[in-house]
Amino acid sequence: MSDRVIDNPIINSPYGRPDRHFAFDRDGITDRIEEKRRPSSFFIPVPRPRKRGQQLELQVFTEDDIKPNKQVNDVRERVDAWREAGWPNVTPVTRRLLEYWSDPERDNKVLFCQLEAVETAIFLAEGATKWHGSWINNDLDAHNAEYNNGMPRVALKMATGTGKTVVMAMLIAWQTVNKVHAPYDKTFAKRFLVVAPGLTIRDRLRVLLPEDTGNYYRERDLVPVEFIDDLGQAKIVITNFHAFQLRETRFGRNATGNTKLLVAPGRPNPFQESPAQMVSRVLRELGGSSEIVVFNDEAHHCYRGRIGDPEPDADTVENLRGEDRKEAADRAEEARVWFNGLEAIRAKIGIKKVYDLSATPFFLSGSGYREGTLFPWVVSDFSLIDAIEAGIVKIPRVPVDDDRVANRVTYLNLWQEVRDALPKGGRRSNQGFTAMDLPGTLTAALHSLYGSYVRAFEAWEKSAAASHGQPPPVFIVVCSNTTISKAVYEWIGGYDREQGGALLPTAGQLSLFSNVIDGQWRNRPRTILVDAAEFESGSLSPEFRRAADREIAEFKQEYAERFPGRTADDIGDAELMREVMNTVGKPGKLGEPVRCVVSVSMLTEGWDANTVTHILGVRAFGTQLLCEQVVGRGLRRRSYVADENGMFTPEYADVYGVPFQFIPTVAVTRELPMKPVRNVRAEPDRDAGKLEITFPRVVGYHLEVPDERLVADFSDPGLRLTLSRADLPTKTTMAGQIGDEEVHDLERLKRYRGQFVAYRLASEVLKRKLRTDEGDLRPWYFPQVLEIAEEWLRRCVDLRDDQAIGLILLREAEAVEKIWQSIVRQGDRERWVLPVLRTTDPIGTTSTVDFRTIREVWPTDPRRCQVNLVTLDGKDGNAWERAVAQAIESLPEDQVAAYVRNDHLDFFIPYEHAGRSRRFYPDFLLKLADGGDGITRTLIVEVSGGRKSQAEAAQKAWAARKLWVPAVNNSGTFGRWSFCELHDPTTAKRDLRPAIDALFALQGASALTDAMSAEEELV
Repeated sequence: MSDRVIDNPIINSPYGRPDRHFAFDRDGITDRIEEKRRPSSFFIPVPRPRKRGQQLELQVFTEDDIKPNKQVNDVRERVDAWREAGWPNVTPVTRRLLEYWSDPERDNKVLFCQLEAVETAIFLAEGATKWHGSWINNDLDAHNAEYNNGMPRVALKMATGTGKTVVMAMLIAWQTVNKVHAPYDKTFAKRFLVVAPGLTIRDRLRVLLPEDTGNYYRERDLVPVEFIDDLGQAKIVITNFHAFQLRETRFGRNATGNTKLLVAPGRPNPFQESPAQMVSRVLRELGGSSEIVVFNDEAHHCYRGRIGDPEPDADTVENLRGEDRKEAADRAEEARVWFNGLEAIRAKIGIKKVYDLSATPFFLSGSGYREGTLFPWVVSDFSLIDAIEAGIVKIPRVPVDDDRVANRVTYLNLWQEVRDALPKGGRRSNQGFTAMDLPGTLTAALHSLYGSYVRAFEAWEKSAAASHGQPPPVFIVVCSNTTISKAVYEWIGGYDREQGGALLPTAGQLSLFSNVIDGQWRNRPRTILVDAAEFESGSLSPEFRRAADREIAEFKQEYAERFPGRTADDIGDAELMREVMNTVGKPGKLGEPVRCVVSVSMLTEGWDANTVTHILGVRAFGTQLLCEQVVGRGLRRRSYVADENGMFTPEYADVYGVPFQFIPTVAVTRELPMKPVRNVRAEPDRDAGKLEITFPRVVGYHLEVPDERLVADFSDPGLRLTLSRADLPTKTTMAGQIGDEEVHDLERLKRYRGQFVAYRLASEVLKRKLRTDEGDLRPWYFPQVLEIAEEWLRRCVDLRDDQAIGLILLREAEAVEKIWQSIVRQGDRERWVLPVLRTTDPIGTTSTVDFRTIREVWPTDPRRCQVNLVTLDGKDGNAWERAVAQAIESLPEDQVAAYVRNDHLDFFIPYEHAGRSRRFYPDFLLKLADGGDGITRTLIVEVSGGRKSQAEAAQKAWAARKLWVPAVNNSGTFGRWSFCELHDPTTAKRDLRPAIDALFALQGASALTDAMSAEEELV
């Protein structure tokens, strides 16, 4: 591996579909890039060592070890095609959510791996049957019948650090909002159970609760404004699988042992819950009786053991020995409790779908299946190497060489070097083993990795992150038992040494981690010991409590909010210590000052701090699965700021003692400044009566088309269309290294005559634009439309570079739109259009604005705007939004009473472009001052500069002028509206005045453009 160092492994954008990957050959990974996405694949599972405590030899995976995940690749191909087609066959709610999540202009972008996982789940539920994918659900049903007793499970594989919790939040939003809008649709639910493997993960998943102050729906901007209230109808229970254990009943807790002995064998135990009673207890807060949706986090813990004989080379609990057997038996029991709990829920109330999320959805040792075999119900995969190549996670670096005269790299295979010098059992059986007994190779490894940490710490001290109060990097050690962990903890952090009958605080060997300074214990520790025994018997010193008084008070308040009815007295040392661990690397929390965490197995999963930079393993790693789980604790990135190319810059986690193959790399970390997060909201203390702006939420238009003659007007320059070779080539020459050349051309289209083209375009106008309300065609209109199409071709189409009229058909959707726009009247009257409003929340308001942004902002005048800030889209905030806002605020209050930047207002104008339905979000809304006639006047303002597509900008402006404004004004219920288009923000104040004057007079300009007279009448 050492001769294949890759300069920079980040070769894909985190927000786009990966289109490049590093290739493997027979010697492992190479620096050769293939210009396509890496197929989903798996490494052939290697049988675990049979000898107790034996370390897994480092396996250099090669192309011969890689096998494709056919099911995942087939599903991925279908989902890609479905996405490219615009997500057909989904509900309007689903389409809105998918558009919202995939919007490239989002302030808080969704990672592609997150969007793909959600798209896959949605495709299976809504699109597969009608989009050539029925076989997928059929295969899943067959897999679930064989492996899960028919439990409807779907597994989404995502590398640690890629945001599985965000995916759960997106799926909850998709299910809930759809169920609210279509309560009788059995595809969806709004009752959810989220199951975690332990308390740490359970607590972390509170961000899935809409009522939680830090919920992801708000923090990650996952739900459009119009669906926020719908999300409040979701009912969510978050628990750990231990809640599925059958507990003693109240009668059993009060009964004596002799009474319990009287129960006859074979009869139901009255002292223990039945499965149905357990379900009632766990789901008490959900209420109702309809089927629920289940999310299994870290779902590799939940499986049904193999029925029948084990697979070849597979372990069962019975054929394992020692610690391996005990661990496998414990895991098998946990899996049994988890799976049987879900079975009980399905039997009592029903389960609509189970979504399994895991970085490692593989069968574990003792299951009867080969350890490391992928769950057959996995349908989506974003692997660790994919995440590394997209820069989404830190890049793990392992030792690849050293100067020792030996056949193996010492600190890579650390356990093989030190295991014989370390105790095999826990503290009770090894009271005499101390920090001074640690073998020299282990302390050398600690010193070596610590030297790297010192350099990282010094770089952090000089960084912008430190100046903004971000915590320092974190070093973690994962040990095999409590004896070793205690000795390592004391060697690193310090201990009390007995001398002359007194205990003398002795500093640890690594100064940045020492809890002792100048012979005194620090008030707040820099190194903590985390294991089950410490949580059961540990306590916090009075000094620590005094120093962390504020953080402890905050935690107690948060604890009371999490558990209504309890008091701060219910909080014991164990809860506080767990909080310390859970908040390592989080500013202002109990764990903020911690720099080093020494643990047993507690950090194998469920604990993620984005500040981890160094990991040292002091234990046997018998499987690649365990390697990936431990290294996963250091994968979460610290910064998600993209560089000038839209790519993330490398961040690293240096790893000793974990024999796992990663990408060898020497790229340099480049710190990009983290932007502050600002809260943009409607301020409650601002005069809502004056400053609030309301608006109709128009989702479409109802156009009355009486059976009268159609009249067209071709004078608008926006109706023109030019064809030239600047748009597309008409000849393409093909040639190889040898052989004849071949020319591909468009002669077939070029031979079409104008009459045929007009006929084709008229047919499309009739089908797309002139149907009745019931969807029926109006064939009697065809001669008139054909005449208009022929006239449009003569007057508005400009052919250059010897282009032929038939090539118009390559831009058919655009041509159809322009012909339709040219029709201005039916008979003697203008086209009459009315708005189609959203059925729920048809009226929007500035009073609901409340979101967070990392964009630059400009504070608004509290007398002129209900919202506190104007968001600025330009680089460094030096953008036109500021200029326009300043121009508006400089206008007299007797002209403009209030304004707002249209950001997170959910104010849009529906329109069509290139044959697809789209949404136009104008830049500002201005509420004019009271005109004394009781009419509310509102001006829509859009700035159309060179940074926007002029063709699409013209289409947006046409929809605003000719559809939205006339429709809303014709309705007569929303006051008077007008639309103003600006071309230069530096002259905004001057250009706004005629539009404002015209709106006061209820006539005049509905748009102000270079090509339009300021005297155009307002409809």
